Amino acid sequence: MPKFNVTVPHALSEQEATERLNRFADILREKFKDSVSELEQSWEGNALAFRFKTFGFPLSGKVAVGDKQLTVDGELPFAAMMFKGKIESSIREQLERLMTAGIIKKE
Repeated sequence: MPKFNVTVPHALSEQEATERLNRFADILREKFKDSVSELEQSWEGNALAFRFKTFGFPLSGKVAVGDKQLTVDGELPFAAMMFKGKIESSIREQLERLMTAGIIKKE
């Protein structure tokens, strides 16, 4: 399966970044309720494992919480490769908002 990777810098402590990331799934459910389904998350050490479907494509990966950055590594199906850039930029944007403001605003 093809991979995607996103790095998001933050100015929070690891604990605060982890606490904010705990709310990530709920915020995604709310913001993207019409395009995201089967959203699951669980912690594996300092990484949040996730999986969901968007527009019928299954995506999965992990968000590792570091001292000054989040690192997202994931997989997407070959059929979604043409959307890789959009997926990466959307994930980056939502995580940046979460790390800087604590909430993700609806547009």
